[in-house]
Amino acid sequence: MFAAVDLGSNSFRMHIGFYEESGFRIVKSAREPIRLAAGLDAQMKLSDEAMRRGLDCLARFRLILADYPGVVVAVVATNTLRIAANREVFLQAAEEAIGCPIAVISGEEEGRLIYMGVAHALASPTERRLVIDIGGGSTEVILGRGHEILEVESFAVGTVKHFSSYFPRGDLRRAHFDAAILAVRSLLEDARPLFAPDLWRAVYGSSGTMRAISEALAKNGFGDGELRLDQLCALRDFCVTQASIDQLNLNGVRPERMAMLVAGLAILIGLFQELKIEVLHPIDAGLRLGVLWDLVLRSTQRDRREQAVLAFCGDFKVDLERAGRLAAIARALYLQLKPSSDALSKYLAWCCLLHEVGLLVSRTAYHKHGSYLIEHADLAGFSAREQRMMSRLVLSQKGNLRKVTNILSDLDFAKAVLALRFSVSLMHTRIGLDDLDFNLKMKNKIELDIAQAWVSLHPTVACWLQKEVDVWREIGVEFVVRSNGTRTV
Repeated sequence: MFAAVDLGSNSFRMHIGFYEESGFRIVKSAREPIRLAAGLDAQMKLSDEAMRRGLDCLARFRLILADYPGVVVAVVATNTLRIAANREVFLQAAEEAIGCPIAVISGEEEGRLIYMGVAHALASPTERRLVIDIGGGSTEVILGRGHEILEVESFAVGTVKHFSSYFPRGDLRRAHFDAAILAVRSLLEDARPLFAPDLWRAVYGSSGTMRAISEALAKNGFGDGELRLDQLCALRDFCVTQASIDQLNLNGVRPERMAMLVAGLAILIGLFQELKIEVLHPIDAGLRLGVLWDLVLRSTQRDRREQAVLAFCGDFKVDLERAGRLAAIARALYLQLKPSSDALSKYLAWCCLLHEVGLLVSRTAYHKHGSYLIEHADLAGFSAREQRMMSRLVLSQKGNLRKVTNILSDLDFAKAVLALRFSVSLMHTRIGLDDLDFNLKMKNKIELDIAQAWVSLHPTVACWLQKEVDVWREIGVEFVVRSNGTRTV
């Protein structure tokens, strides 16, 4: 059983379901209108009230999850928690409230997950399609064919800020609508060739905003539920006649949802006009279903992150044979160090593959450039936290350790750092996986026991070991090297 929790800018939502051959069977859903984005002030800080609403909701979600023992949970956070200046304060409390780690995902990753959810809900494996999701903080546009994602863009326009920016005091005059629509078109101009009409055959809308607009069209006599530009414009014109959001009354739309619908309508008209869309089909699938499918892929060893790492290696001309040898040595060393769990093993392996991506920028400071690239790259499947952690591990592969001292208190991470650094040293001395004839331990100190004969076979190892001993001692970690039982360094 799997659960997906989506911390959106407007609402927090949750799906719990079973994976079956025909797809997912959702057994429980929950939604609460948190309005997190509305809690951002001018300094992009979340208000205490907004954070409290979110934390109370997550505590209730935790109680629901407790009714499903053994459920595998993924919690993702989107635009508001990407941009909030005090997000770390909220995230720490939020993880305690729900009892799970929270992954803040990039807009591009959000788009990929949305597309995964939509693609698995459709029965057309070769259809070329455009998928659009209008959220409270951002809008994602994804081009794909079947299950393959071809292009993904996340635009910084969402219903919350768009309403406050272009409909001051709830004023629905036509001039305000026109300005709101034009603003959307201006954001899309550069990306328009990526999503040209000849590249797709159908368009789907995955968000609650799309479904709300669709229902408003159908229940108020403007259309049949499918979205077309003339029907959207007719709904806009009706809104204009009502003059104010407080006077706007639409069958099937709750008063507290009116502002979201008006802003979403303006955004959608801009999308229709700029991307030359004729008809859009609302679909009840998207981010949460995509997160569920991602959990299934990871559980069946089809992790998207693996492919993202290999693609990134290709982009930066990594010698995969050399990197693969390093990964094998590092894994052997890490296992010898006996970490408390296997949680970091995959990340260590990926960092070994990526450890020299910075060579394309600099031959000497490649670890620094590689660290920056990994933290800021668009890596499918990875959260911002995962990329930061991998970035620090790659940064630690050479030079002093003062730059990562703050995270070496995690003993398993410190063991991963030691495994990576030592394996890099061994690679320099041309020592392979079959030559690891020593015993390496790390608890309160690092201890290395080697045979004198082994050192004689690999004479340059002594130089590398002395450097490594000095580096660890500089941050207060004793590194003891013994040869045939006698301390040598």
